[in-house]
Amino acid sequence: MKRRDLIRYLERHGCKFLREGNNHTVYVNELDKKVSTIPRHREIDENLVKKICKDLGISKP
Repeated sequence: MKRRDLIRYLERHGCKFLREGNNHTVYVNELDKKVSTIPRHREIDENLVKKICKDLGISKP
């Protein structure tokens, strides 16, 4: 999955940008108080996408 598509999906499901790290971006689900990091790669593996969604408490794309 493309990184920008994942970020759009997360934002549509209520997740918000928290901060930038050196090699990743941190998003937070404020309703559930859950946090996950998104690596800065153009393509993100499907298994990692599932883990990010699970960490944030939202359904998988």
